[in-house]
Amino acid sequence: MIADDSADDIGASEPAGAGGGSSSGTQQYPPHFLSLGLDAMRQPGVPCEVAGFGARDAEGSAGVQYKVVESDYRRYVGKCSEFGNGCTWLIWLNLQQRKGIWEVKRYNGPHTCLASSISSDHRRLDYHVISVFIMPMVRANASVSIKVLLNATASHYGFRPTYRRVWMAKQKAVALIYGDWDESYNELPRWVLGVQVTMPGSIAVLRTSPVRVRGQLDESKAYFHRLFWTFPPCIEAFRHCKPLVSIDGTYIYGKYGGTLLVAIAQDGNSNILPVAFALIEGENAESLSFFLSHLRQHVTPQLGLLVISDRHNGIKVALEAPNGGWLPPAAYRAFCIRHVVANFALTFKSKEARRLLVNAAYAKTEVEFHYWFDILRSEDPAWNLCPVTSSDQRLLILYVILLLILGWLYNSGRMDM
Repeated sequence: MIADDSADDIGASEPAGAGGGSSSGTQQYPPHFLSLGLDAMRQPGVPCEVAGFGARDAEGSAGVQYKVVESDYRRYVGKCSEFGNGCTWLIWLNLQQRKGIWEVKRYNGPHTCLASSISSDHRRLDYHVISVFIMPMVRANASVSIKVLLNATASHYGFRPTYRRVWMAKQKAVALIYGDWDESYNELPRWVLGVQVTMPGSIAVLRTSPVRVRGQLDESKAYFHRLFWTFPPCIEAFRHCKPLVSIDGTYIYGKYGGTLLVAIAQDGNSNILPVAFALIEGENAESLSFFLSHLRQHVTPQLGLLVISDRHNGIKVALEAPNGGWLPPAAYRAFCIRHVVANFALTFKSKEARRLLVNAAYAKTEVEFHYWFDILRSEDPAWNLCPVTSSDQRLLILYVILLLILGWLYNSGRMDM
C-alpha cells in the first residue's frame, strides 16, 4: 500500500519506506535511491534507469515493466505492471522543494513477478530514448544499418527493441542532424541560388507544381516537381571525353520517393565521370524528356553521340521525340550490357551462359561475336529456338559496330568534340 501522502514533502528528511513501510523492511538502499539529485542523475556512472525506465530494481532484475500511477512536478509514483497480481513492486518519489532534490519516499522491492513478466524488450525504451543514444553513430555514418544500431542499443540498455522502433529512432536522429523531409525540399531554392552564385556557369532548372486548396490556386505555396543540374567542370570535361553518354537512375527511398537520374561520360582511359543530374517524380516519358532535353541543351550538344541506357520504354519515347535532338545521325542508341545480362539471367540461370553473353557483347569483330554466340546457343537447347538474326543479336552487333566507328572517328580526330 502507498502511505498517506498528507504528510507534506517539505522538510521530510527520511523516506517513510526506510523505517518499515516497505514490504522489505531490512532492505539496504544505495545512496542514489535515498536522494536523487537532478544534477547527479546526469552524471555518468550514476544509475538512473529506475526513474527513467523503471526497468531495473535494486536487485538488478531486468526485463520487468511498470506503469506510472501519478506523475507531476512534485510527485512520481510507479507500480509494476503486475501490481496486485502477485507483485508488490512500487516506487514513490517526492520533490523536496527546499533542497531541490527528488527523494524516494517509498520503495517496495524486489519484483516478485519475474517468471511471468520478464521480457527482452521494454516499452519505455521508446524511439525518443534510442534516437538520443544512436545520434553519435548516425552523425558519424548516416548509412549505418538498422541492425548495427539495434545491436548497439541492446548491448547498452540490456533490452532488445523491435526493428521498427530502431528504424523510427534513426529517422528522428537523421531529421535532427540533417533536417526533416519538408525542410530539405524547402531548402532547394536556396541551394540552387547558392550553387549559381558560388560557381558561376552552373545550370539548375527547378520545376514546381501549383498547390490547390478546395479547388482554389494557392499562389503562396508550390510543390517540388523536378530538378536538373550540372556544373561548369562537368560541361567542360565532357568536351574531352569519348562521344558517348550513359543514362541510368536509382530509386529514392524516403517519405516522398522519386528517382535520381545521372548521365555518365567516359574519358580516354575509361574512367567514368558524372556530368548531369536530375531529381524526377519517376521514370516516365515526360520526366525523362525533361532530363534528356536539358542534357542535350547544356552538356552534350555534339553530334554523333552514342546513348547507352536500359530498355525502359520512357527512355525510348524520349529519345525518339522528333524535336528532342536524339535521333540519328545526331545520336545513336545502344543498350547497357549489364541490364541485358540481368534480363538474360531472369530466364537463363547458368553463370557460364551469362559469361558467354558478356564475351559476345564485348566482341570487337562480327566474327568474334558469332564465335561466342554460337557457343552460347550450344550451351542451352532453348537458344536453338533463337535464330541467328534475332533482334537482340542485331542490336548487339550494331552496338559493337557503333563503338568501333565512333572510336575510330574520335581517335583519328575526324569528330569535332
